[in-house]
Amino acid sequence: MLTLSAVCKRYPTGDLALTDIDLALPRGQVMALIGPSGAGKSTLIRCVNRLVEPTTGSIRLNDTEITRLSSGKLREARRTMAMIFQEYALVDRLTVMENVLSGRLGYVGFWRSFLRRYPQETVTEAFRLLERVGLAHALDKRADALSGGQRQRVGIARALLQSPKLLLVDEPTASLDPKTSRQIMRLIRELCAERELAAIINIHDVALARQFADRIVGLRAGEIVFDGKPGELTSEILTTIYGEEDWDTQATEDERYAPPSAQPLAPLARTGQLAPGLTAGGIR
Repeated sequence: MLTLSAVCKRYPTGDLALTDIDLALPRGQVMALIGPSGAGKSTLIRCVNRLVEPTTGSIRLNDTEITRLSSGKLREARRTMAMIFQEYALVDRLTVMENVLSGRLGYVGFWRSFLRRYPQETVTEAFRLLERVGLAHALDKRADALSGGQRQRVGIARALLQSPKLLLVDEPTASLDPKTSRQIMRLIRELCAERELAAIINIHDVALARQFADRIVGLRAGEIVFDGKPGELTSEILTTIYGEEDWDTQATEDERYAPPSAQPLAPLARTGQLAPGLTAGGIR
């Protein structure tokens, strides 16, 4: 479905952000991009829809060569590549429903959207999506009155209203608490399964990537250093991706914050050791 061949990105400063990236993403697969800050994860996602122009290489979505499209054809192609942003990218003064409907801007044009004149089938689908993401009760609320998790759900509904073939997701849990992060990742995973959507998710939380992705790709200094299933992500590979760390004893965010009755994420390892600063009775 999506194929990247020898994709490189060099900025005018001379910095090389991506080096010879080769990836093939089939329909319906959820792929997590992990790696340290500055590894090139966000750049890779933005090269796919050409928010960042790749310097060399080929990016194909089905039969369309994305890197060769004119500006007009690129706008059409972007309809099929919906993006979910870390900072939500909502218009705060607009309602939840208005923000979701903005997902059809690429189809209805500026003036119809400005005058709020959307086809009835679009409005009906927006209602259905808001119900699916759990926000049917909040459709008339202004975006700036929502919590972080609710804002991210609006972003997800807006992206799906584009009827995309591919989701590009940039740090969807960066500003969220651990419980909400799991809910958002679970929602994205379920929606991809329901619609047979492929997704690339840039995420820092390795535990969430392990739990919700079909495949994990690790980047370091703009190069792919791991590409495999979540169960293949060993401590040695994590060291290759991120550098030296005692991965066998580091507690995951889920272990630290989940209530005792919650089902924990698969940990990197279980050693019985407490996190620094903790005692059996709590914080010392």
